[in-house]
Amino acid sequence: MRTKIKEILTSDQVNYSVIVKGWVRSFRNNQFIAINDGSCMDSVQAVIDLDTDEQLIRKIGNGAAVSVEGTVIPSQGKGQKVEIKVTKLEVLGECPGDEYPLQLKNRPSLEFLREKAHLRFRTNTFGAVFRVRHSLAFAIHEFFQKRGFVYMHTPIITASDAEGAGEMFRVSTLPFDNPPRNEDGSVNFEEDFFGKSTNLTVSGQLEAELAAMALGEVYTFGPTFRAENSNTARHLAEFWMVEPEVAFNTLKENMDLAEDFIKYVIRFALEHNRADLEFLATRLIDEEKQKPQQERSEMGLIEKLEFVANNDFERITYTEAISILLQSPHYKKKKFEYEVSWGIDMQSEHERYLVEKHFKKPVIVTNYPKSIKAFYMRQDDNCEAGKETVAAMDILAPGIGEIVGGSQREERLDKLEQRMKEMHIPTEEMYWYLDTRRFGTAPHAGFGLGFERLVLFVTGMTNIRDVIPFPRTPKNAEF
Repeated sequence: MRTKIKEILTSDQVNYSVIVKGWVRSFRNNQFIAINDGSCMDSVQAVIDLDTDEQLIRKIGNGAAVSVEGTVIPSQGKGQKVEIKVTKLEVLGECPGDEYPLQLKNRPSLEFLREKAHLRFRTNTFGAVFRVRHSLAFAIHEFFQKRGFVYMHTPIITASDAEGAGEMFRVSTLPFDNPPRNEDGSVNFEEDFFGKSTNLTVSGQLEAELAAMALGEVYTFGPTFRAENSNTARHLAEFWMVEPEVAFNTLKENMDLAEDFIKYVIRFALEHNRADLEFLATRLIDEEKQKPQQERSEMGLIEKLEFVANNDFERITYTEAISILLQSPHYKKKKFEYEVSWGIDMQSEHERYLVEKHFKKPVIVTNYPKSIKAFYMRQDDNCEAGKETVAAMDILAPGIGEIVGGSQREERLDKLEQRMKEMHIPTEEMYWYLDTRRFGTAPHAGFGLGFERLVLFVTGMTNIRDVIPFPRTPKNAEF
């Protein structure tokens, strides 16, 4: 039985035998091997005899896989409590130094490592990122399980477009070069595998609503896809979404749930991944030294996470948000790239101004204009003349802007049908969705959280491609 390095380093026990297997992080003086097995940030030092076979020593390069047997003893050197006095060493897999791209002397850039995504897990940075990602995923399930939610698996292949944006990946078994066609020249999808046009899902929300209207509280956590040609640090073509739906909830209860949820998963990471987060915090400080002073974060990573976890989020309406932006020094000095007026879909720069400059804390913006929101959002009663709004809410976080989007859903059949007609969404194809409004309708609400945006926020990374193992972006589907 091999012992994980995390267990050795967190134990106070010494003078016991272990077998450790991992990868060489460094090898000094033909005697000291730093071994990491991915169980934690730190490596354990294994000390071999100076008279170890020279041929074996030549195989111990950075990146090589090794197995060592020996005794855990108090360390003679600085920087670690214990080390392993080796009695048996085996090189399981050599790693030629002249070919291995992750050399210690050449600290690779994040851009370079994206091209080597199959190897970047071996770096300290990405080991930390993906351990934090794992903990956040576990915390999400734990949060909802503790509250009695039912975990739903919604379809990956669907015939509906939940967002109405049309930016979808088509799924088909028809031949691309010569598909069957109708008399008018359009593709005849009746001959396709499903007998209709289908695509990869953009959201599990609509199906989750169906379940919530019987089971009460449900959540989905799965992959979603957007064929949006956005080559930015904030967008992916394939990403994971967390989407709870709760029967009988109003917009306020939806906001409460989302705020509690974000705080819970952040606290979980702070408790279970402290060493990883401290490493990432130091890395962020080094990275920000390259930026002008005004662009640097006012808080360190750990400080920011603790602040978010321990303080109430600010809650304002969209109308109040626009008023703040219009009265801001930033607007008056023409520092916003995009226009500000009631009715706009706020850009990231507007959202980040509200969060980072004005309130200096996460902000929940509610009651957005109906014209810029999805068909399923509940239309507000008693709107101002010319300012029709919906019971929507977005949570804006420092550094990235929108992290959660949600709403109270439109439960009134007549209102929903009218809105779908306005947005040219075929009601006959969505009969199954409308049936929940025909048979036992009730108020209900939910939200969606882009999981990678959450991981981005918690780890302090600045590019969303660095918080998912194998990013899918325009012109990029490697691995």
